[in-house]
Amino acid sequence: MSTAPGPSPVLPADPDDPWYALIETGRSDERLVREALERPRDARTVPIPDALHPLVADALRARGIQRLYTHQEQALRAAWEGPTIVTTGTASGKSLCFTLPTLDVLCRDSKARAIYLYPTKALSQDQARSLNEFRLTKQVRPAIYDGDTRQEDRRAIRKNANLILTNPDMLHTGVLPHHRLWGDLFANLAVVVIDEAHVYRGVFGSHVANVLRRLRRIANAYGTEPRFLMASATIANPLELAERLTGLEDITLVDEDGAPGARRQIAMWNPPVIDEALQTRGSALGEAAEIVADLVREGARTICFIKSRKGVELVAKLTRERLEQHQAARVAPYRAGYTPQQRRELEAQLTNGDLLAVITTDALELGIDIGALDACVVVTFPGTVASLRQMWGRAGRRGRGLAVYIAGDDALDQFFCRHPDEFLERSVESAILDFESDEIHAAHLLCAAHEGPVDPVGDAATFGPNLRAACEALVSTGALVERRGTFVLRQAEDYPAARVSLRSASPDSVVIVNVESGELLGTVDFARSHTTVHEGAIYLHQGRSYEVEELDVDGRRALVHPFSGDWYTQPKKETDTDIERLLDRRDALGVVLSYGVVTVTDTVHAYQRKRLPSQEVIDLQTLDLPPTAFTTRALWYELGPEVLDGIPPDVLLGALHAVEHAQIAVLPLIAMCDRWDIGGLSTNLHPQTGGATIFIYDGHPGGIGITKQGFAGFERLAGDAFRLISECPCEHGCPSCVQSPKCGNLNEPLHKAGALKVLSQMLLRP
Repeated sequence: MSTAPGPSPVLPADPDDPWYALIETGRSDERLVREALERPRDARTVPIPDALHPLVADALRARGIQRLYTHQEQALRAAWEGPTIVTTGTASGKSLCFTLPTLDVLCRDSKARAIYLYPTKALSQDQARSLNEFRLTKQVRPAIYDGDTRQEDRRAIRKNANLILTNPDMLHTGVLPHHRLWGDLFANLAVVVIDEAHVYRGVFGSHVANVLRRLRRIANAYGTEPRFLMASATIANPLELAERLTGLEDITLVDEDGAPGARRQIAMWNPPVIDEALQTRGSALGEAAEIVADLVREGARTICFIKSRKGVELVAKLTRERLEQHQAARVAPYRAGYTPQQRRELEAQLTNGDLLAVITTDALELGIDIGALDACVVVTFPGTVASLRQMWGRAGRRGRGLAVYIAGDDALDQFFCRHPDEFLERSVESAILDFESDEIHAAHLLCAAHEGPVDPVGDAATFGPNLRAACEALVSTGALVERRGTFVLRQAEDYPAARVSLRSASPDSVVIVNVESGELLGTVDFARSHTTVHEGAIYLHQGRSYEVEELDVDGRRALVHPFSGDWYTQPKKETDTDIERLLDRRDALGVVLSYGVVTVTDTVHAYQRKRLPSQEVIDLQTLDLPPTAFTTRALWYELGPEVLDGIPPDVLLGALHAVEHAQIAVLPLIAMCDRWDIGGLSTNLHPQTGGATIFIYDGHPGGIGITKQGFAGFERLAGDAFRLISECPCEHGCPSCVQSPKCGNLNEPLHKAGALKVLSQMLLRP
């Protein structure tokens, strides 16, 4: 990202920009903490290659496309040679990078088949519409096959369609286990497209990596070796992600963007401090409403991203209240649950200017097909720089755009506001997944065995060299048996795919049911259910709040109803860690740093209700729940007398606890994760290490590689934690430094000064 020179640049302001007055106001009252400029970039184009099938080339020209961007042409040529991943900016025409080679194959070979994988149904619908615009109706017969596809249509799709648009969940439960019904598809499968590949990280990505290996295995059994074509937002490790997702090697990366780039003004906005003693700031939602209202008055087409659905509704309401009636009618919240027709109408209204502002949740970013707008407002850090930049990339209609980031009072948001240059220049994160994560991998091996006997030699090409050991472990648990050199299900009639949710790290999960509608909202790992869906908990799903009526531990069900109150809940729990296996160890910063397998045992004793937005404690409700345990990966370090020198015994536990919180808060700067994916424990005496120890562990059973990144980058982790705490102006600790919204001890005890002393003494050592 290019920024204007100097530590506090004053950018050349254009009075014709619709945000000119807004920026001037932010400068004068110092809410605008940093500005930067992304300079415009000219398009680089090349002729449509002569080698492209004439029907496809003619279809392009009929759509008004006479030339390709350079990255589209490079991707096309790379796709003709082998597996490819394209990672270029938002609205850079990535879809043509995989659509052109796919259409080329289908036009040349009438028997060829293709699969397009999308993480959301909305994206599948958009792509189907785009494919139909090529008007190659004789050669290309696309069809959506997902959970909404009517039963009476499914047989016709299997028989007639040569391009199937689906999602990983349907591939996992509805296609691969029934591959005999799809024999024609697999026997002629030429191309598999994976769009939005950056979404496949963490638990979901680890599952999808196994699903894709199962897909390759089935295709191989039918005699085909499909070519994988991927597209991703900008991330630090696109080739590594592509290889880990598919299990393939020698993948070509196309990352030089030939699309034009808009002149984009970046604005970092921090709400003003309203309580100096507590360092409490004004509401980020109120600031968002003010900014969006200003942009609407000036006629700027704007999209605003917020984490929660409740926040979306509130900002939409506050924005309308600030506008004249005729302007307020041009502001709309964009909610989950719209029909495809409603969604397309809203998108069209925003594109043609009937609507001027749409306020939506981060989660729906993938489902919006609106191209470029004038302005994009992102309220609080969305979790990764990669996500933030993808959202910002939507600002730039008519060659100029405004991208705003409004900070909240969370530790990371305020850390970024104190280091705006570092934030703007920060490289995007690496997408992490681990297809061999124990419980996830084992679950998919059972699914594979249902689809056909697993050959530990022949199938190692797709499942990796550890396949035999993983199968033998499942034999020891009674799930598989070995027969004539292959592994099969002990119970042949079993259907394991039905038990495996791609969003859960463990097959042992709790289903969450809305008792008012009967709708299944989702699942949560049983090991985490006592902290997230205990009786009385406020549970958030797709930005909407629900209150848990009952957690049926034995029945593995949580019954919930919609909730509109003004509080949230925080569990109080006791956590123990048992070290099971050491995988790596090194000395770092005066401590003994380890990485390995641990078992985490949680006992939830109570939960606190807190008022929104004041954070006032309403009450503490007791619970009677049995302990839960799960095995995962962790880093831990033992602190000796050198780094604890001068820390009084009565301060030690609070100091260690504050260090743990700070390191968990900044770990997402290293790994592409959310702080809710990570857990921790600090103790002044751990029974296995015999001394003061801090644990940071993957919050998902089996682990997905997050803390492995923390182990490798531990020195940076400690340094970032020290800066987070030392630069916060509060006296005793606050949500912007050492307090955590997910602390199982309700942020007690915490000692800010003690934590600073521990970290400073660590950082003085090699």
